[in-house]
Amino acid sequence: MNSPRTAILRASPMTHSDFKAALSKARPPAGLAPALAALWWAAKDNWDRAHSLVMNEGGKDCAWVHAYLHRLEGDLGNARYWYGQARQPAATGRLQAEWDAIARALLARSLG
Repeated sequence: MNSPRTAILRASPMTHSDFKAALSKARPPAGLAPALAALWWAAKDNWDRAHSLVMNEGGKDCAWVHAYLHRLEGDLGNARYWYGQARQPAATGRLQAEWDAIARALLARSLG
């Protein structure tokens, strides 16, 4: 069974700065859990790829990213549902600020 740490990041831990720097690459870093990989693809403007990673995954982390993705596309009703599944308040601020907040939270969990 995976520990909470390996559920977030299956390889070595990375910082928020490392994660953002990885956006210059063509592919996400190896070993990312689905929620972080989906955030990576969302930042690369590949909504479909990001959504495919979280839409059938369980857990609050994937639900949180799923909510963000539906907010990004403007489907606020669907986003509200996923925020509820994630047990997170519905975001209302800038999308980039939300992306950063989610990334920081998920990466912090991976650091233990």
